[in-house]
Amino acid sequence: MTKKSLPITGLLSLLTSAVLTLCAAGGAAAATPFSAVSSFAATGTPQLVSLAATNTDPTAYWTPERMRAAIPGDVLAGKALARGGASSIAGDTVETGPPVKIESAKGGVPSLHEDEDPIDHVGKVFFTMGAFAYVCSGNVVVSENDSTVATAGHCVNEGPGAFVRNFVFVPAYLNGTAPYGIWPAKALYTTTQWRTAGDIRYDTGFAVTATLNGKHLADVVGASGVEFNADRGLSYQAFGYPAAPPFDGQSLKSCSGDATKDPINPQFKAQGIPCDMTGGSSGGPWMVDSEHDSFQNSITSYGYLGGPAVIYGPYWGSVIRDAYELASTS
Repeated sequence: MTKKSLPITGLLSLLTSAVLTLCAAGGAAAATPFSAVSSFAATGTPQLVSLAATNTDPTAYWTPERMRAAIPGDVLAGKALARGGASSIAGDTVETGPPVKIESAKGGVPSLHEDEDPIDHVGKVFFTMGAFAYVCSGNVVVSENDSTVATAGHCVNEGPGAFVRNFVFVPAYLNGTAPYGIWPAKALYTTTQWRTAGDIRYDTGFAVTATLNGKHLADVVGASGVEFNADRGLSYQAFGYPAAPPFDGQSLKSCSGDATKDPINPQFKAQGIPCDMTGGSSGGPWMVDSEHDSFQNSITSYGYLGGPAVIYGPYWGSVIRDAYELASTS
């Protein structure tokens, strides 16, 4: 396939924060509005919420200057970490149901090292919330609509609060280029637990992108398989675009290791791997190899300022699977 790179001049601003910084800074102009719509389960109880775009074009919002000014979205996980609690939704559990694995027919992620060449279906996420512009990471996952991107919940919704605006996904981003274009979201999804309580245990979101030049996202860049209710303590390779020093957000990085419990806040039921990636990497995929194929099984959610160089991701159980399935079939 011949790649056509769209220039995105300049670098993202370098922040003076440590790993997954939890302070806000900088900003951008007011965002173009979206309209929210609710989705309901068969019982009529709100389970998940989506955000449908208006006829405005988020790609027009993302000028090179706004991309340069984007703040790593990891700062948005700070409120959830500070609370240290859980949602009070009835029947709320992290791990339920049998293991579920949904394989992609489009191939897996190749074996890579710490400094990575671009991966077609892994990319950068840009969005606005209030007066600020943010950047995260994301990954295209197998879906019925061939248009679903997995990222962190705090990269789609304030948790608790409003959905983000002007969400776009830039697959295979490298040094200011968008080789496969800029893909705006037409709908965003997350769990009720994140949307209503900012429950860090369910910090995962999904974006459904509009078609570009008449094509679906996964048909252009491929997609990863996904896995839910898997064993804990697996060996992961996590990918992301860290933007805070010593990184500049211009190229893909990865970390690998065996998952362990969060000893600081065990109630989060998260798993961590050794990693020094900084802000901007949140929402990036955690891949686990299974029978020689790679499946996404979590995302980068949070880390501790001044603590060990470890990143943590939520356990992908049945609740997050429900969010994925709703996005996948939308």
